[in-house]
Amino acid sequence: MDTQQLATFIAVAEHGSFSAAAERLHLTQPAVSKRIALLEQYLNTGLFDRVGKHIHLNRAGELLLPHARNITQSLHNAERAIAELTGSVSGKLSIATSHHIGLHRLPPVLSRFTQQHPEVMLDLNFMDSEKAMQAVLQGNFDLGVITLPDTLPPAITASKIWRDDLCFAVAASHPLANQAVNLSNLAKFQAILPDSSTYTTALVQKLFDKRELPLTINMVTNHLDTIKMMVSIGLGWGVLPRLLLDDSLAAVDVKLKPMHRELGAIVHRDRSQSNACQMFLQCLKDE
Repeated sequence: MDTQQLATFIAVAEHGSFSAAAERLHLTQPAVSKRIALLEQYLNTGLFDRVGKHIHLNRAGELLLPHARNITQSLHNAERAIAELTGSVSGKLSIATSHHIGLHRLPPVLSRFTQQHPEVMLDLNFMDSEKAMQAVLQGNFDLGVITLPDTLPPAITASKIWRDDLCFAVAASHPLANQAVNLSNLAKFQAILPDSSTYTTALVQKLFDKRELPLTINMVTNHLDTIKMMVSIGLGWGVLPRLLLDDSLAAVDVKLKPMHRELGAIVHRDRSQSNACQMFLQCLKDE
């Protein structure tokens, strides 16, 4: 049984899509399809039910998935243990991170790390912080660099790296631009926010609920740079990291306690950390 085929099977099972798995593995879709076909041929059984454009694990696939994860994880642990005997900082380092952190916080860290440890192959994956948390919990990545939730799962260890100050923002031409207002004034306008499952929107919703004010969300997107663009052209107000504000935006001084969120690194408590992972964490903490 080919370990690359197992890794591909896991990626397809988790993403529910050959194309998404191909993107995750940096392969072409035909290459992914070929690996799955060879694995099914080896096992003499299909692993997925294909209904139109959607695929789902069948019973055989459901039985194989936990074994495939255990096999790939055991091999990964063995490779790291052997590498650590020599004290070398090398091999693959898989990181899950949000788009905002990846674009606005990580670049100097990544640059410094790759200069110091050129033998490490970085595998950087962009996703929502909530999805990155689940992926690290499932053992799919060495670490995550995400917006930290208020409560961490017991299996996760976190290190706070950055404090992200948040502010209510509108277009520079908006009537509330650079004004000091109450939340009730803001409630009269439409909002552009991330999905309700995100930390930021949950925080905003809590503020409005506490004052029994309506929160009218006009558009939803989890990409803060997209929210910034839509706010800047006057489609609504948003809550953005203060570092994203530029001449196209203006802060609204809402009479509330300043908001912030913690950004940091997470690892699984039961997953052994490679030398590369430890050095990257140290690089983050040196920020």
